[in-house]
Amino acid sequence: MSTSSTENDPEDVNHRSFWMPGNYHRTVKRTEDAFQACNDIVTCFQERARVERQYALQLNEWHTKWKPVVDSSPLYGSLLKAWQCFLSSADRLASLHASICRSLVSEDADRVRTWQKDTFHKKLFGGFKESQDIETGFARAQKPWAKRLKKLDKARRVYHKVSRKEHAVKERDLHAQGNPDVSIDKQKKIQEERELAQQEAEKVRIRYEKVLEEVNKYVPRYMEEMESVFDQSQDEERKRIMFLKEAFLSIHKHLDITNNECAWGVYNELHNTLMGIDEQEDLRWWKNTHGPGMPTDWPHFQEFSPEKKAKKEKKEVEKQEVEKKGTIEKSVMIGGVRVRALYDYVGQETDELSFKAGEEFLKIEDEDDQGWCRGKKHDGWEGLYPANYVEVV
Repeated sequence: MSTSSTENDPEDVNHRSFWMPGNYHRTVKRTEDAFQACNDIVTCFQERARVERQYALQLNEWHTKWKPVVDSSPLYGSLLKAWQCFLSSADRLASLHASICRSLVSEDADRVRTWQKDTFHKKLFGGFKESQDIETGFARAQKPWAKRLKKLDKARRVYHKVSRKEHAVKERDLHAQGNPDVSIDKQKKIQEERELAQQEAEKVRIRYEKVLEEVNKYVPRYMEEMESVFDQSQDEERKRIMFLKEAFLSIHKHLDITNNECAWGVYNELHNTLMGIDEQEDLRWWKNTHGPGMPTDWPHFQEFSPEKKAKKEKKEVEKQEVEKKGTIEKSVMIGGVRVRALYDYVGQETDELSFKAGEEFLKIEDEDDQGWCRGKKHDGWEGLYPANYVEVV
């Protein structure tokens, strides 16, 4: 290792090491840095809250724009229900993201602000009490150490100065010895200068080593006092890190809709609705509602009968009277059979009837090969129902 490299190493250590005077300021500054980080965190996630709010508004706008279009579309049955489910899902997701916005602002941001106010105490003339306490502790512990280092540096510089002088005299003495151009008296004088320089250098060296010994003896105490203050700073920083970790976890909980029961329910319902698209059922519904499966009073020969005509007119009068009273207790379908529900049934599709146990209505189509009948309720609603859920009255 060269001499220049050896001389540069201590300077590099002094520049970087925590133990050297003034280098504790980076640790003290952590308090101010943490305070600023809290401001940045609040601002950051308030902006994210605005993003969530804007997304919720856009979902609502999209739902409002397309709902009348979808409701009036030519699609029908399970396919229409699936399309409508996309819109209702968007409406529910809009509520969810609006809730996320509220949580980020009123819960997470307020929590950080409250903790920040309770943790950082501003001084009247700037800075924070917490950082001042740490800085005062470090300065008190480092003051005697800095004095000793200053004394040591002075002794080192004096020793190096004397050593350079001794080295120069040695070089002159070596050059003078055996040189016929230098007189004997001159050589003797140079030799005496060399001896004086060696004595002075030895004396200064002893003083330098004594000061160094005093500094090294003080090192354990200095380290203990500095580490005590540093541990105090570390303890405060640990609390800050732990709090911010909990704050980030809370924000994550609010943003992570993959574990949100509401979001899971929305997409699960949407998925089930899409999987429920049944082309056979939709085609059967269309056939029975708008196709050859519709009930029809086929043309037939009608014998003239005045009495029947009178009865028919009487029936029409009775029908008008019943409609005026708001109750329809007689079937308007020819060939209907009155049945009574044995169990409750909730229709799973748009072309199915829903009823309660004991409720009566008309069966207007016999059971098909899949065990379904078509019925009509008193309010005029028609639909399919399981044949084994009713009995003939």
